Amino acid sequence: MTLVDQFSAYSQWRAAASSAVGRLRQWLSHNEIGDAQGDLRLQCVLERLRDDKLTVAFVAEFSRGKSELINALFFSGYGDRVLPSSAGRTTMCPTELQWSADACPEIRLLPIRTRATHANVSELKRFPQEWLVLPLDVGSVGSLQQGFSRVGDTERVSPTEARQLGFEVDPASADGLKAGLDGLVEIPSWRHVVVQFPHPLLEQGLVVLDTPGLNAIGAEPELTLSLLPNAHAVLFILAADTGVTHSDLAVWREYVRGGPGGGRRGGLVVLNKIDGLWDGLRDEARIDEEIDRQLRSVAEALGVPAESVFPVSAQKGLVARIHDDEALLERSRLGALERALGEELLPTKQEIVRDGALGETDDLILQAREVLGARLSGLREQLHELTDLRGKNQSVIEYMMRKIRAEKTEFEEGLQKYYAVRSVFSNLTNNLLAHLGMDMLRDETRRTREAMLESTFSKGLSAAMEGFFENLRGSLGRSAGEIAEITRMLDSMYKRFSVEHGLKLAAPEAFSTLRYERELERLEAAFNRQINTALTLVTTEKHTLTQRFFETVAVEARRTFEVANRDVERWLRAVMSPLETQVREYQLQLKRRLESVKRIHQATDTLEERIAELEQAEVAMLAQLDELAGLEATIRTILGAPVLPVSAQSGGPVPCAA
Repeated sequence: MTLVDQFSAYSQWRAAASSAVGRLRQWLSHNEIGDAQGDLRLQCVLERLRDDKLTVAFVAEFSRGKSELINALFFSGYGDRVLPSSAGRTTMCPTELQWSADACPEIRLLPIRTRATHANVSELKRFPQEWLVLPLDVGSVGSLQQGFSRVGDTERVSPTEARQLGFEVDPASADGLKAGLDGLVEIPSWRHVVVQFPHPLLEQGLVVLDTPGLNAIGAEPELTLSLLPNAHAVLFILAADTGVTHSDLAVWREYVRGGPGGGRRGGLVVLNKIDGLWDGLRDEARIDEEIDRQLRSVAEALGVPAESVFPVSAQKGLVARIHDDEALLERSRLGALERALGEELLPTKQEIVRDGALGETDDLILQAREVLGARLSGLREQLHELTDLRGKNQSVIEYMMRKIRAEKTEFEEGLQKYYAVRSVFSNLTNNLLAHLGMDMLRDETRRTREAMLESTFSKGLSAAMEGFFENLRGSLGRSAGEIAEITRMLDSMYKRFSVEHGLKLAAPEAFSTLRYERELERLEAAFNRQINTALTLVTTEKHTLTQRFFETVAVEARRTFEVANRDVERWLRAVMSPLETQVREYQLQLKRRLESVKRIHQATDTLEERIAELEQAEVAMLAQLDELAGLEATIRTILGAPVLPVSAQSGGPVPCAA
């Protein structure tokens, strides 16, 4: 399968999963099972399936053939190069290629001087007026080439202005940009580019992130702190004629592997330009030996398995596809890279999407089965009671009424404990959100900023920034304690209601803050590499350093805590929902039982009619349980999970045979 075929299959899988989840949502609503919270959870699943994106980042130093590789993989169908590919620098800023259903073909360019506003790119995406927008004519290759060429626009500024815009300037050009004979420094004209382009892969959710070289990468911290770490796959491109250079190694260690000890999933190394070895003087066997030697050398230098390094000729692969030359395409080895990209990216992403969807649907189906099981048990109890009344006198019916009223009184007394738990739950929730909430983060951000601005030495600046991370870790630790207390309390309440009133309640769902702790650790490691260094602290002016910290690190920390808040609020609603639903159902059952006996007491001749009604309701409810089992089986089959047999009579799952 080609990459387009693989993505098409993945897109069809998502569509089928979305359709199955949508049917479950409609069925629950039609049968009045569940609640608004459950409906909202399923809506979130559907939105994630619909808006799912897969980001592939291409990372390389300049002149490694990165843009040509993107052309060969994605744009050969246009019969020419779409992205500019020539000697020297062609990509001067991070460029995202994507497509949204409601978008117009266009290229949006963010001027480099927006850095002076101290706003990050994500924030500026919400303000279209800050961008230069150029329409794209997707039917004209020339128009596409002209539009994409703007990515390489540059301008010349003074070294002082270059530094103010975040670029390192180095007269020796070893660790920064070098001024020319005119005393000026060449910098990109654009800070970020977003291309909306209706390509078949982009239409199915692929996002291509094209990155600039080392000097430009370091100038945009958001790229290294957010865009690259959140990419689902990273292709690191080297050139066969240069091997692994010092700057290549710097890009690999700092930005691809995520620093010392890094080992992100979804990383492939591409050894490009192997056609440089096709000199006409060596036979194929010697060329293959040379490529294999280069491959092993690259793998050793980068510390990766040789199987993760893919030698290709992007240029020959592009030519082969344009001219439909199968022999040249085979020799370019582009197909092996495509297959690896699909096998590396799609299964991993599909697993993430499947687990997320299953986590929600399994939980809501279990709740629905428990509700139906409770209704069925209550209905059968009514049926048993009324059947026992056949031929009985009024005194027996009156006794039955007193018995049900006593049960109702006992349950209402138990509700007082439930309301007390709700009160404690509210207090614990408030404590949790105080530790984890955005107000806490804003206060911590303000304290850190004040401490940095009041500091007179680099040691004080470093201590203030390190204290920021220490306090956020402490907040996560205290949040974990509150979550554990909430879980213990609800577990106890679930068990009590199960024993005392026969409610079918599974243990409350667990929740962990480990994910956010790991993200904070990753962010702190990036901060220590890029900001909290002796050289940076000594050479960077205090206000500039403060701005850089809060425009990059603090913004990413805020995103992490925003996700944590969203997730914990969803969890808090989810863990209370089963108990609230079961309590409501039990109250309705008691009410129905009492009303049935009252009707029999008032008119004994209605007894047989009522029994017949209940028998019909029992058949309908068993049919509902079968329908629910069918919906569950469909969802699990589409998502690729094992189907669990269900006993409609008991309303619960039957263990699979070993």
